[in-house]
This record gives sequence, structure tokens and C-alpha cells, in this order.
Amino acid sequence: MYSEDSFFSLGVGGQIGLGCLSFALAVALMFGAWRLMRGKSLMVRLLIAVGLYALFVWLSPQIYYTYYWMIFEDLPVQWVIGWPPFQAMFEHASFTGRSNLSSHGKGVLFWLMMVLALKPSKPRDPTA
Repeated sequence: MYSEDSFFSLGVGGQIGLGCLSFALAVALMFGAWRLMRGKSLMVRLLIAVGLYALFVWLSPQIYYTYYWMIFEDLPVQWVIGWPPFQAMFEHASFTGRSNLSSHGKGVLFWLMMVLALKPSKPRDPTA
């Protein structure tokens, strides 16, 4: 299924690095979302989750391109972010887009954000 994925063009070290980068970005996004959602209503939490997810899908290609640029010496330095890919965001979330690790990972991230948003929120402690 994933045999043509660009992930497999990397060596073992590059794959481990890409996995660590992806994990770190996901954890940072989830932690930021959790902090922003605390004490908010369900509707606001859902809006935060969708907004942060959209921001991630829009901006993360530059982070990943920079990672690949550091690995492959022949890649030019360039800006790879364009208009927000709203259609792609829907395809990732519904798993109807391309069958690659990146698309499926973004789909899983969307649903993790939804689970986080649907989790009952405790009010913020004003002393914290």
C-alpha cells in the first residue's frame, strides 16, 4: 500500500528522524490544543481543534520540506506553502485522498484532535 511513499526513499536514520519530527509536531499540536481548550465550551473546543488542524495541514509542509532539504543536498531552498489546502484537509480527515503515510497520518491527527475536543473540559484553575 505504501511502497511508493517518499518515506521509503530515506535511509533508516532519515526515517527515524522523520518519525521523531512527526511525533514531536503532533505532540506539540495536541498539547497546544489542550491548553487552549481548557475551560472552553464544546463548540469553542471544536473550533479550536479544526482551526489548529487546518493551520497544521497548511503550514507543516514547509517544516517537512526543510527536513528533506537538510537530508538531500540537491534540494533548492524554497517556500512550499501556498493557499490553504481546504479540499486536501477534508480528504485527509475522511481518508478519501491519496494513500500515503502523510495523508493517513494527517487523517489520524484530525480524529485525535476531535477526541481531544470532545473530552469534557475542566474549568481553568485561576491560581495556575
